Amino acid sequence: MKTELKTLIESGLNRLKEEYQLSEMPLVHLEIPKRENQGDYSTPIAMVLGSMLKQPPRQIAEKILSQLPANPMIEKIEIAGPGYLNFTFKNVYWHEILKEILQKGERFGHSESGRGIKVQVEFVSANPTGPLHVGHGRGAVVGDALANLFEMTGHQVQREYYINDVGKQVDLLGQSVYVRYLQLKGKEGDIPEGGYQGDYVVEIAREIYSGNIPIPAKESEIIPFFTGHAKEKILREIKKDLDALGVEFTSWFSEKELYDTGVVAKTLEELNKKGFLYEQDGGTWFATLQFGDDKDRIVIKSTGEKTYYASDIAYHFHKYRRGFDLIVNIWGADHHGYIQRVKAAVQALGYDPKTLKIVLMQLVHLMREGKPVVMSKRAGEYVTLRDVMTEVGADATRFFFLTRGSDMALDFDLELAKRQSSENPVFYVQYAHARLCSVLRNAEEKQIDLSEKDVDLNLLSLPQEMTLMKQLAYYPLLIQESVDALEPHRLSFYLQELAGLLHQYYFKNRILSDDLPLTRSRLYLSRAVKIVLGNALGVLGIHAPEKM
Repeated sequence: MKTELKTLIESGLNRLKEEYQLSEMPLVHLEIPKRENQGDYSTPIAMVLGSMLKQPPRQIAEKILSQLPANPMIEKIEIAGPGYLNFTFKNVYWHEILKEILQKGERFGHSESGRGIKVQVEFVSANPTGPLHVGHGRGAVVGDALANLFEMTGHQVQREYYINDVGKQVDLLGQSVYVRYLQLKGKEGDIPEGGYQGDYVVEIAREIYSGNIPIPAKESEIIPFFTGHAKEKILREIKKDLDALGVEFTSWFSEKELYDTGVVAKTLEELNKKGFLYEQDGGTWFATLQFGDDKDRIVIKSTGEKTYYASDIAYHFHKYRRGFDLIVNIWGADHHGYIQRVKAAVQALGYDPKTLKIVLMQLVHLMREGKPVVMSKRAGEYVTLRDVMTEVGADATRFFFLTRGSDMALDFDLELAKRQSSENPVFYVQYAHARLCSVLRNAEEKQIDLSEKDVDLNLLSLPQEMTLMKQLAYYPLLIQESVDALEPHRLSFYLQELAGLLHQYYFKNRILSDDLPLTRSRLYLSRAVKIVLGNALGVLGIHAPEKM
């Protein structure tokens, strides 16, 4: 209805174009008022025009109102405050929403707004040098839910994990495993500076030692052997963790492949042809300053070694060459300084930097009853994602990661995540779905006709019933807003609010009663709420249980 309402208002504005001598009218913005007496939708368009034309907004609002075409679904339009136009719909409109929900079922909330747009969401992309920690887990859930939202709005989506398997960090991994291997054989050795101390390194070394896996004879091949074996082992474990979390990828893309196929060299050659590379102090520099970066960046060191930035440029060049219209990267907050330099590279290569979106993940603080906690040192100095999922389960893990915006640090209380009470948001939401399933099972047992035939929706007249219907009607709009803002956590807020409305309604009103017509109308509403709860939980990758 929001789209229809915008079209209605725009048609009225177009009639005023000539009078106000405007080449074009400002965009119409609609919002849902916070107070019930302010209507169902509101627009400040008269105030925007008033500011442009230096005229009283209420006067302009009256002119807009006089030009609006009639609409059978609108009960009244009022001018409020400094010039807001408030729209209130007839009850029949909300009844039509219920019918649409039951008709579309799992497809309710889907749209084709992104049809023809090819999107890549790249997320997690943790170095294969150790187990996933909770920070990686948060990025995994946000990326997965965001990809689900893109799919719901008709986009063609690819989910990609970028494997950083080149450079000093993976070399240090191989050296660390080799040292542990030597120690298992009774030989001396020290972990290199900056190497990996976690018990998982010992486990990998023991796997090679106990399996009597032959070690290369050439000294130059020993470290690459241990590096390769460790990377494969760690990646297998990463995939297991992501699978347990319900996260799947369309593509696993190796940084090493960029070098092996010459993409890095070709990308630097392309930049050089465009005149954006220059030599200085024995190295090769990319003139990113002219693209908004705070300084130029080195891409080839004086030693001839290419920098991580060179790989990043080549990787994004490769993404665009694959035909993506929109690229979304989910990064840790510590990568904030990389945003402008990567956008500079995108622009220098001839692409619109606005088509590259970066979502930064702030830190996750694990708590237990409000106090910071360290559960395990098995993986070094951080708590693993697997530890958290083992304790609280995948559903709670996913929901808690989505209870705050990505730009905010997150306190994850393990005890709260396990609690089966209304204090636990995931339990509260899932219980609402299970409660409705129970009501519908009881109705079937009582042989109440659940078909849509002859249901009198006019009987849904209580304020709580109207509020529930309006909340359900907001769902498709919420999906689009969440995609546009790249903020899947909005759905967790919505689910908690919808579940709260349902629980309150359930306690104050009998759904199954001796009044059969009223019972059937309330069951109709219950089915619609159940569908939307299930759909929204599905977007977040969380189960919608039928029993709890």
